[in-house]
Amino acid sequence: MTGTRHLHFAEALLPEGWAGNVRITVRDGLCAAIETEVAPAPQDERHGLAIPGLPNLHSHAFQRGMAGLAERRGPSSDSFWTWREIMYRFVDRIGPAELQAIAALAYVEMLETGFTRVGEFHYLHHDLDGRPYDDPAEMAAALAAAAHETGIGLTLLPVFYAHAGFGGDEPGAGQRRFICDIDRFALLLQSSGRALADLPDAVLGAAPHSLRAVTPEELATLQQIAPAGPFHIHIAEQEREVADCLAWSGARPVAWLLDHAAVDGRWCLVHATHMQESETLRLAQTGAVAGLCPITEANLGDGLFNAPAYLAAGGRFGIGSDSNVLIDASEELRLLEYGQRLGHRGRNIFPQAAGASAGHALFDGAVRGGAQALGVPGGLRVGEALDVVSLRPDHPSLAGKFRDAVLDSWIFAAGRTALDGVWRRGQKVVVNGRHVAREGVEMRYRRALQSLL
Repeated sequence: MTGTRHLHFAEALLPEGWAGNVRITVRDGLCAAIETEVAPAPQDERHGLAIPGLPNLHSHAFQRGMAGLAERRGPSSDSFWTWREIMYRFVDRIGPAELQAIAALAYVEMLETGFTRVGEFHYLHHDLDGRPYDDPAEMAAALAAAAHETGIGLTLLPVFYAHAGFGGDEPGAGQRRFICDIDRFALLLQSSGRALADLPDAVLGAAPHSLRAVTPEELATLQQIAPAGPFHIHIAEQEREVADCLAWSGARPVAWLLDHAAVDGRWCLVHATHMQESETLRLAQTGAVAGLCPITEANLGDGLFNAPAYLAAGGRFGIGSDSNVLIDASEELRLLEYGQRLGHRGRNIFPQAAGASAGHALFDGAVRGGAQALGVPGGLRVGEALDVVSLRPDHPSLAGKFRDAVLDSWIFAAGRTALDGVWRRGQKVVVNGRHVAREGVEMRYRRALQSLL
C-alpha cells in the first residue's frame, strides 16, 4: 500500500519494551517513524493495544486440508507413522489449484490469529505421477499466489527429500511427489526464486527434510548450493527416529548433526523433541533456533521439548503451526507453556527471572526466535515492514490489565477472541477479527475439498 498514514495506539509493545501513546507513521508499507507519549492527531486511526505480528516458523500448508481426517483409531496403536500414511494418501490428489486454495485458507487463519509471516516447509514439488512439472516451482508458485492474495509474509523453504530412511534407503511410492536429486533441487531453488520475485519482502531459504531423507554427502552439498537465507530441518521428532539414527550411525540425531554440520544462527531445528541433556546444551550454544509446534506435537503424540535446560542455557525458540490441524497463535503459546507445566509439574516455566511474566517470555521469545529463523527483523522497527496486531482493550479478559498483564491475559485467558485488527506490511488485512478476503477464500477452499474428498 502506497502513501502515508498514521496509526495511534494507547499502548504498544516495542523492541525496548512497552510504551504509551504510540504514533506509528506508515509509508509505502514500511514503518517510517515511531513516536511515544504523543497525542493522536485528528486523522490518525486509533486503537487500544498493539503488539508485533508473530512469525510462524514451520508450516505445511497443504495439510490444512486433512485436518480432522486422521482422528480414527486403527487396528493397533496409532502414531506419527500411521498418521503419515493418511497424509500420503491425501497428498496424492492435490494439484496447483487445490494447493493454492488450501494454502490461502491456512494463511487467512494464520493472519486472523496474529501470525503475520509464515515459513513454508514445502516438499510437495511434482505432479501426481511424480514427474516434475515443466516449471519445477509450479507448486511453489501456488503458495506464492496464496501469500499474495492473503497478504501474509512468506519465507519459502523448498525441501530436499531423497530417501525413505537413514543411510540412503530407496523412497517409497507415497513419497514420489517429494523426491529430488541434487541437480533437480538446484533447478527447483532457481525457479522458486523466480516465483517469489513479485512478492514483497519474500525470503528464500532451503530445508533438508530430515536426516532420514538425506545422506551425509547430500547434506554437505546442500549447505553449499542453498541460498544464504534460513536453513531448516526436521529432527528428533519421534523416539523411533532416534532409535533408527542410533542404529545407523551410533549417535542420536541432534548429536550427529552438531558433529557433522556447521550449525549456526541461520539454522532452525524443527521439533528437536528427544534430546539428552548434552544435546540440549550444545544446541543452545550454537545460536540456532528450536522450532516448536506444540499443537501438532500434541496431536501426533510426539512428546515434550525439554525447555527448562534449553532456556537456562540461553537457547532460542520460535513457534510453528506445522500440520495446521488447528491454527491459533495464542493457543500455540499457551500449549507450549502448559505442556512444560504438565511435564515438569510446575508453573511459569518460560520466564527466567523472579517476577517475570510468562506471557511476555513466551511472546518475546517467539517473536525474536521466529524472526531469526525466517530471515527477517522481528518486532516493530523503523524502516521495516509494518506487521502489527491490535488487541481489544474492552475484551472481558483484558479488562483492567496493563502491559505484560495484557500478554498474560491474551495468551492464557482470552485467546483469539481478543484480537481486533492485523496490519501486514502496513495494509489492514484483518478487521474486527476477520480477514477481509475470508468469504471468497472459504468458498474456493470448500470447492477444493469437495473435489479432493
